[in-house]
Amino acid sequence: MNAEERYALVTRNAEEVVTEEELREILRTKEHPSAYIGFEPSGLVHLGWVLVASKIRDLAEAGFKVIIFWADWHAYINDKLGGDIENIRVCARYMEDCFRALGVPEEGVEFRYASDLLDGIGYWEKVIKVAKVTSLQRVKRAMTIMGRSEDDAEIDSSKLFYPILQATDIFDLEVDLSYAGMDQRRANMLARDAADKLGWKKPIALHTPLLPGLAGGDRMNPAASKMSKSNPDSSINIHDSAEEVSRKMKKAFCPPEAGTEDVNPVMMLCKYIIFPRLGRLEVNRPEKFGGPVTFTDYDSLSKAYFSGELHPMDLKKGTADGISKCIEPVDAYFKKRPENLEAVREVLRKLNRL
Repeated sequence: MNAEERYALVTRNAEEVVTEEELREILRTKEHPSAYIGFEPSGLVHLGWVLVASKIRDLAEAGFKVIIFWADWHAYINDKLGGDIENIRVCARYMEDCFRALGVPEEGVEFRYASDLLDGIGYWEKVIKVAKVTSLQRVKRAMTIMGRSEDDAEIDSSKLFYPILQATDIFDLEVDLSYAGMDQRRANMLARDAADKLGWKKPIALHTPLLPGLAGGDRMNPAASKMSKSNPDSSINIHDSAEEVSRKMKKAFCPPEAGTEDVNPVMMLCKYIIFPRLGRLEVNRPEKFGGPVTFTDYDSLSKAYFSGELHPMDLKKGTADGISKCIEPVDAYFKKRPENLEAVREVLRKLNRL
């Protein structure tokens, strides 16, 4: 695979690369560059992880050595799972299973914990250096990466550490590329700015879009309307049955007007989940409405739907069927290895979140 083919693989379905020139250069000069993506272990996994798993597979196929980073102490700072570090680590083990169930390969991908980094004095030296070149105002603006407002730091000052820690993770892991959803963009930009000031290696930033919740997106604030496990009825859980997927999809926001694509969760699921995973969308509509039809690419689906050729209810049914096929391997995986899923469910039951 040449550098251009690797570039196409890394950037497909991405929303932003900062910068494209830096990415092309690293692919020209390194056979196995390194990449990282961090997660707070915080509950059951929703469908947005299918998009992330696909991108991790793309990176690995393009030759990257990928670190999936369990931000256990970051989740503790952010009060996840009752603010209990052991609960958080139980969840991390379950989430590792989720990635394997979604097809993330063992070769070229490793799992690391924040705890491993925080044990070293060198990590804390970097924390102080990053903090020295970052203003308090910049840190507060970046608190949106943890779903918090600036005012939250007035109650609990540990919240201010979070953006600095996230930037330091990138430097301490010595990665070439930091991958995240668009909601984490400010952390990557903070890290790039700090790298400039400190003369450190600047991480390339790769961002994929946020899937809107089933209630619909918000162009002005996509992070606020993203699919999230905190709103179960507006998101699809990767453990949902076909019946549950169908029930949720029937209520999904699905405007038929052209120009509404980015706020239409049904179309976004087709674009970022179904076509990359299955390569097609099958819609089994009644004969009186044209009969069954198979779309082999997103553009043909978009044209049919926004022209009125495909009815919203037929699109929803086809999408529900496609999503169920995408998550079938998850059910099969956890039937063979139920231990970590049951452990995290027990944690959630104790917290009255299940």
